[in-house]
Amino acid sequence: MMRARWIPLVAVATMATVVIGASARAQDTTRGVRIGLGYAGTKPGVLVLAILGVGGDSARAIIERDLDYGDRVAVISNTNGTIGSNAGATVNYGLFAKLGAAAVVQCFLGPSTLHVIVHDVAQSRVAQARDFVVPATTNSPEWRMALHNASDEIERVITGVRGVSATRIAFVRDGQIYAIDQDGEGSRALTGPGLALSPAWHPTGRYVTYSISTPKGWDVMVKDLSTGTVRALVATPGGLNTTPLFSPDGNTIAYTHGLESGTDLYIAPAFSNEGARQITVGRGTDNTQPTYSPDGHRLAFTSGRSGHPEVYITDVDGTDAELLTPLDFEEQAYRCSPDWSPDGRVVAFQARVAGQFQVMTITLRDRVVKQLTSDGINTDPSWAPDARHLVFTSTRTGVEQLFVLDVESGRTRQLTHGNAARLAAWSRPLTRLP
Repeated sequence: MMRARWIPLVAVATMATVVIGASARAQDTTRGVRIGLGYAGTKPGVLVLAILGVGGDSARAIIERDLDYGDRVAVISNTNGTIGSNAGATVNYGLFAKLGAAAVVQCFLGPSTLHVIVHDVAQSRVAQARDFVVPATTNSPEWRMALHNASDEIERVITGVRGVSATRIAFVRDGQIYAIDQDGEGSRALTGPGLALSPAWHPTGRYVTYSISTPKGWDVMVKDLSTGTVRALVATPGGLNTTPLFSPDGNTIAYTHGLESGTDLYIAPAFSNEGARQITVGRGTDNTQPTYSPDGHRLAFTSGRSGHPEVYITDVDGTDAELLTPLDFEEQAYRCSPDWSPDGRVVAFQARVAGQFQVMTITLRDRVVKQLTSDGINTDPSWAPDARHLVFTSTRTGVEQLFVLDVESGRTRQLTHGNAARLAAWSRPLTRLP
């Protein structure tokens, strides 16, 4: 896809020394006002002014990148922060309107606070003025997360939809679970050496669950990222225990369990040692890879009960099971790895097409299937909280890496580099980094 055109502003840099002084800082009465312009399919232009102070250049770059990756606005290039802000001047709304800006973002970075002002250029007014608490250590994970949170609020003010910058993506690399910011920065290992698979986030972001290989089989683990403590889910000890997933309320974990012949879905309390409840009765077939509906009432999962893998849906008590994907009796028919979108409208999954897996979606209402990828082998989709972006594994660069896809525009960006990365899981919005 062709990306939004950058508008050069270097030539007018000396004309755009704009700022809000003390009087604008008092305009918090405008909080919550959205820039409600109708753009008829065209992304609104947004200019982020230079940010003065220690870490200002990094802060501006982070906010610009966050807004760009949100795919709802067109970021107007402020090359090297040339467009500045100096206290005491007046915002020249007419100039910015001519430059194509629907909104101008102005930030003041202090030792512990980021003061953000979003200007509605068309209305020549302040749409919002708000302070964000920022840790003192510049470029630390906590500092970056605070800026991501500010970016998401800026996007909400401009478009009416909160961004997903303050999120992280868990994935598997070299047998360990890693996490990375949605912009591809801040990668770190969450588990030690071993063989771990299938990470999933707790709704709060404080915990991750995953499966690990042990001498007795595969166990489901829950790690508290705040304390570093790890505990095993012992509801079904021994055998195969894999593909765990927290429920939307975070109180239970759905997972796959099997001993010798076939696997079934089970649900167990996430933070106690109470027994598990069996959900599916596969009778020797494999039933695996559960994903919750947003309300927590239903599960989509992969089952081989028809003779080959397809995606099914069931109530969480195991009743009313039904086939979701169109039943296909072709020799290579294979559909698996479902992920239910946060808005409840579609399920993403992978399907074999011409001998290679591709990422697909199917609508819940009318069962329309759409193919989203075609370059290389593409697997294991996971939705962002905005139900607009997907992260998935792809071989298009020659090595398995994670890519992010905007399903509305088709724009794709590479998230990870280096050693192979796969089995990604996108977190809900995080207010802080555990």
